[in-house]
Amino acid sequence: MDITKADIKYLPGMGPKRAELLNKELGIQTLYDLINHFPYKYIDRSRFYKISEMDNVNAHIQIRGQIVGFSVKGEGRAKRLIALFSDGEKTIELIFFKGLNYITDAYKIRTDYIIFGKPNCFNGVYSFVHPDIELPTEDRIKGFMPLYHTTEKMKTHGLHSKALQKFIFLALKQLPEKLPETLPLTVRKKHGFMGLFQALWEIHFPHNSNLLDLAKTRLKYEELFYIQLAILRQAKGMRASTRGHEFLKVGDKFNDFYHNHLPFALTEAQKRVIKEIRADMRGPKQMNRLLQGDVGSGKTIVALMCMLLAVDNGFQACLVAPTEILATQHYLGLKDLLKNTGVTVELLIGSTKKSERKPIHEALRNGNLDILVGTHAVLEDEVQFNNLGLAIIDEQHRFGVAQRAKMWSKNTRAPHVLVMTATPIPRTLAMTVYGDLDVSVIDELPPGRKPIRTYHFYETKRPNVYSFIHKELAEGRQIYVVYPLVKESEKIDLKNVEEGFESMKNIFKEVKVSMVHGKMKPAEKDSEMQAFVSGETRILVATTVIEVGVNVPNASVMVIENAERFGLSQLHQLRGRVGRGAEQSHCILMTKYEISEDTRKRLSIMTETNDGFKVAEADLQLRGPGDLDGTMQSGLPFALHIANLVRDGVVLQTAREDVQQILSSDPNLQSPEHQFLTAQLKLRATDAVNWSMIS
Repeated sequence: MDITKADIKYLPGMGPKRAELLNKELGIQTLYDLINHFPYKYIDRSRFYKISEMDNVNAHIQIRGQIVGFSVKGEGRAKRLIALFSDGEKTIELIFFKGLNYITDAYKIRTDYIIFGKPNCFNGVYSFVHPDIELPTEDRIKGFMPLYHTTEKMKTHGLHSKALQKFIFLALKQLPEKLPETLPLTVRKKHGFMGLFQALWEIHFPHNSNLLDLAKTRLKYEELFYIQLAILRQAKGMRASTRGHEFLKVGDKFNDFYHNHLPFALTEAQKRVIKEIRADMRGPKQMNRLLQGDVGSGKTIVALMCMLLAVDNGFQACLVAPTEILATQHYLGLKDLLKNTGVTVELLIGSTKKSERKPIHEALRNGNLDILVGTHAVLEDEVQFNNLGLAIIDEQHRFGVAQRAKMWSKNTRAPHVLVMTATPIPRTLAMTVYGDLDVSVIDELPPGRKPIRTYHFYETKRPNVYSFIHKELAEGRQIYVVYPLVKESEKIDLKNVEEGFESMKNIFKEVKVSMVHGKMKPAEKDSEMQAFVSGETRILVATTVIEVGVNVPNASVMVIENAERFGLSQLHQLRGRVGRGAEQSHCILMTKYEISEDTRKRLSIMTETNDGFKVAEADLQLRGPGDLDGTMQSGLPFALHIANLVRDGVVLQTAREDVQQILSSDPNLQSPEHQFLTAQLKLRATDAVNWSMIS
């Protein structure tokens, strides 16, 4: 029997209606799907309690004994059946509000039963309400009882956890003991994994905690093994067929800038990353590298020096950013750094006038333009390069996969690709999301930068916060105040940016206050931003449009209103707008007093560390890996039923190394031992993004 095709509707007691509901609610259609619906937790049924041991018990327990009598109490809705249950030493009441006649017919006095449930305690007296009652037969659960996720709709049709337990048991009974293995023999022997047949039984109905752990490890490994196999095989095929430009020399432009125009000494981390990128770009394969660096770590200067390597080797380079504000800032920064170097740089964004676009397009086509900085406008069909050698994408998770792939069509041969992000991604997640992408990390801040001090204050401390802002303004500093909404919402009582703008103007009359939000026209928004960048306005009231890329070294205070409304990675990004100068900077998280325990944990993480990677790890632990600020745009190649990308990082790394070893010796999976892996990949496949082709 092929369990991947066997329909669950033929299981005894299932039928077509329940099967259809399971398919709609949980995507379970075959026996294969059903046995891969793993328990979310277990209740230990290996121990029997005595009634005398029940003091302070707050968990499901089981007791062996007999019903010694029935009585009915109350009338109408208060009517209840009470069964007196004895373990031979003491008695306890079993209380039933429904099915009274069924209970008295089904269960006999002075017959051995096992009751199972969570005891209630009222005025120091214990009882059970609607406990499970079963005969002490051989086929009952003797070890750990599995509990399964269900939905409310399923429960109304009798598909609660216990029903799923029964159907999964029936499905497992249909498995042949010589179930075909899904991992190569070499892998199973290397790690001492139990067989698949045993692992499936032990994950659903474990005999003890040790066997349960062994089953979990094997099944987690298997999921992560196939995810890595899908990603790395695809990536290897892509790499093998994609030649890269060979940047063989470090020329005059790079050396002139490094020795004569570099405004500060590079950190050791920046030097290391530049060497890693240069080694990639020497060819002959196309570079596909992710550059991670916390806010303020100096990614832009690394990007510039890599672009100069492209120019020195006769190629053009481009830097693409997700917003006009960020692209303009990159352009102005690069233009200032490159003055008197002879390197040409231009800006192409959505609001670039038509009359300005024509000469930029011509300079790109004839090779007179060395570096182009822009937004999505760079991806338009009419933008054609003479010889694009390096494409750099900043904050890449804000671009769709299809948009990024357009960079490939800008040349007959694909350019080297450097992807940059200030959203730290833990390595285990980066390995999975970006496949065979090489990762460089700038893990050092430039010298002279002081760690940002972060505080969490409730509304009662607002006068103190305003007093502190007055003090910072008196010392010549600038202030950000960020709000989560543009206009007041009737449903959610939040401060809004327009109300905040008026309030700030009234309280801080000694300075000019600006406002920026996403609903403003681009020209108006840019004008307000530039007024803050130049220092003309001293307080900028904004929404999260200033989250990425705005660089104002004189800004020393970031106030985040309703901080409970923001995720950890977003709070960290906002905090990174300050701390860019030599002066001490501060981030103030304002919330109401009534916030959830999870929110308190998030905010305490912000006050405890400035390390973006620690923040990202904590964010994943709290929220799971589903959507790290858009990173997991299109999901994984296969669904994860039991593995967790955060908690199972060691298993993931092991699986990845094993897959790399297999593919290095058998890239097409043609050896007899590996041929079945291709069929397994097809079985597990969903509509997946080509993660190897990150550009």
